[in-house]
Amino acid sequence: MKPDGRIRVMEIIARMNVGGPATQVSGLSEGLDPKEFDHRLYTGYVDDHECDHLRLHGMESQVRRVPGLGRSVRLGDDYRALFWLISAMRTFRPHIVHTRTAKAGALGRVAARLAGVGSARVHTFHGHLLHGYFSPARRALYVRSERLLASMSDRLVTVGSQVRDDLLQAGIGRPSQYVVIPPGVRLRPVPDRGTARAALGLPPDAPVVAYVGRLTPVKRPDRFLAVADAVSRQIPGCRFVVCGGGGLEWQVARDVEPVHDSFHLLGWRKDVETVYAAADVVVLTSDNEGTPLTLIEAGMAGTPVVSTRVGSVAEVVKDEHTGLLASTDPAELAAHTVRLLCDRSLARQMGEAARDWTRYAFGVGRLVSDTEHLYRSLCGKADRRLVAEESTR
Repeated sequence: MKPDGRIRVMEIIARMNVGGPATQVSGLSEGLDPKEFDHRLYTGYVDDHECDHLRLHGMESQVRRVPGLGRSVRLGDDYRALFWLISAMRTFRPHIVHTRTAKAGALGRVAARLAGVGSARVHTFHGHLLHGYFSPARRALYVRSERLLASMSDRLVTVGSQVRDDLLQAGIGRPSQYVVIPPGVRLRPVPDRGTARAALGLPPDAPVVAYVGRLTPVKRPDRFLAVADAVSRQIPGCRFVVCGGGGLEWQVARDVEPVHDSFHLLGWRKDVETVYAAADVVVLTSDNEGTPLTLIEAGMAGTPVVSTRVGSVAEVVKDEHTGLLASTDPAELAAHTVRLLCDRSLARQMGEAARDWTRYAFGVGRLVSDTEHLYRSLCGKADRRLVAEESTR
């Protein structure tokens, strides 16, 4: 160890685009005890159509940028990022290398092995790419790659039990490697309904349904629009709020043009709590999820949700108690949404139950505590590797 005796943690994520992984990393960076942990964050750059979490929250000075690291696979950039990480590891000599997202998980774990610094290796799956992303051939390649990378890992962290079970079923890692650490969320103070609606330009009394998240194929904003169409037929005057951006932003804007008076396309907003406060129901329409922060945040704001039953969603939303779960059928999602819009008493009960549950189960303090415990449990293993490495020099 260094003379100050702290546990050195090198955390690597491909990019800090707005979303669950970036929120988790930010919470950890702020919450880890600096007297015990020397935690350093290494990241690449967001794509042109993505919103940078660091810039949005004024945190750009708190990271180390890795040249060549980003979302896209480019052989030259990937090699540059790999060798840059190897050099950084040999300089910092971390006890723990903690990677997140598939790209950083591959480069970071390979770099940790090649650097020869004896670090314990941890990789967090915020979800997985087993469904909704790849063709069968590319999925098979992804599975083979993750199986190999799992053999280079000391711990595999998942944000939910279902995510872990899906990965194990695909033959990725061993049960003893896995640790489930659910997300931790800190929502800013939630405004009252009237203030929130005024801020967003929404009528004070109209029913409001919100979508919060990236506009990408796996999130299925097209399904949300189908749900909105079905809801509008039963509840005229309903308004629909879309908070987020991404590669399909232009398509969503085009598709809602005929009914643009019913839609409010907000783009990315820092004050998502305002969106939750203004909404009567939050709807998630994804084909695949890990443990979605949107549903946690909505719960903390006391807003009931309707969601597809995918990934670890059922570990956030207690069906018929804190929200309603459905298949991926737009008609079923719409029926659940109409039910909550028409039964205000039920919606209020579910919102209150969701607030109690999410604040208890998904606080940032619990996330930080679980992660600190994981790091401490691995530090002895890392120390033994460092000693073994020194003895061979």
